[in-house]
Amino acid sequence: MPEIGGTTAPGFEPVREAFAANFDRHGEIGAAVGVYLHGEPVVDLWGGVADPRTGRPWERDTLQVVYSTTKGVTAACANLAAQRGELDLDAPVARYWPEFAAAGKDAIPVRWLLTHQAGLPLVDATLTPAQAIAWEPVVEALAAQRPVWEPGTEVGYHGMTYGWLVGEVVRRATGRTIGRYLAEEIAAPLGLDLFIGLPERERPRVSRLVEQRPDFAAMAGLDLDQLPEAVRVWMDPTSLSTRSVSWISPGLDHNDPAEWAAEMPSTNAVTTARSLARLYAALIGEVDGHRVLDPEHLAAAVAERVSGVDRILRVPVRVGTGFGLPTPDAFWYGPTAFGFPGRGGSIGFADPASGLAFGYVMNRVVEGVPDPRAANLWQAVLGCR
Repeated sequence: MPEIGGTTAPGFEPVREAFAANFDRHGEIGAAVGVYLHGEPVVDLWGGVADPRTGRPWERDTLQVVYSTTKGVTAACANLAAQRGELDLDAPVARYWPEFAAAGKDAIPVRWLLTHQAGLPLVDATLTPAQAIAWEPVVEALAAQRPVWEPGTEVGYHGMTYGWLVGEVVRRATGRTIGRYLAEEIAAPLGLDLFIGLPERERPRVSRLVEQRPDFAAMAGLDLDQLPEAVRVWMDPTSLSTRSVSWISPGLDHNDPAEWAAEMPSTNAVTTARSLARLYAALIGEVDGHRVLDPEHLAAAVAERVSGVDRILRVPVRVGTGFGLPTPDAFWYGPTAFGFPGRGGSIGFADPASGLAFGYVMNRVVEGVPDPRAANLWQAVLGCR
């Protein structure tokens, strides 16, 4: 078992035991977990290996790419801009981004970008990673194209496009890219290690992702009808679901420093578990005198705006204004909980009812099988109350 670094407040020692168990029983390579309770840190743990190629250990300040956990960070920026009167979430996107009105999109409100209702889950062209990094080719394509369903009538996860859509509206409304807005308005006041667009000086701190792909070969001999629809759609290259993640070709490499430096506000935030937990703690209350959203705007941001079977994911979802709301089968479910999970295991969320805020990051990306790691940690946290 690797050495576990960090601290737990009195009474939260079982979280250390659960964290260590993830290495022993669940193949953890390198990871960290942070928990705040009523604005105070109660868990700050890390351990394992940050780069299996070199054996570089996971340190207190190790950073990690967190995939779609980024979306909760992007949502915090957009809702803060709304709180400050810089962005009207119910105004047409075209008020801020006139080119977006093309192809019948003139009436789409900003809020539908955040609730995955805009009908723009993909770019209707194949773009390269270099074009995605450059930003403008993606937003120009999204502005020009027609929605693939009537906006506002369905929810469908904008897994990749969300970041460019919301990020461009924030840029047009505030005059700052979303990475800069995050750095200046949220990260700096709270002292967060949290970046969308990583400065070059921070690169040596980043942990290397280790991919574990789903074993589709093991499924190949099965009749497709035997598989849940939420699995079948990802095995069909022509499905809307698969197309929503395949329009960048070849696919993005989140171990590439050029991609760390880019702003892709759906998927490439780089952070620590400590900072994720601190951000969510500052969304639900004060942390060292700072709060991101006031109670009124927080309530509006996390109110359920849409629910139902997601057209892309093919599973039931609940959606706030940019934040994910857990369904009852999710390990982090609570009637007032909100946040966002990321591909492979990372997650950041908070529950105002309990005053708890949670962040978990890791470098072993697990897909295609139930992943118990964050759930084990959260159950240990709940057992400490």
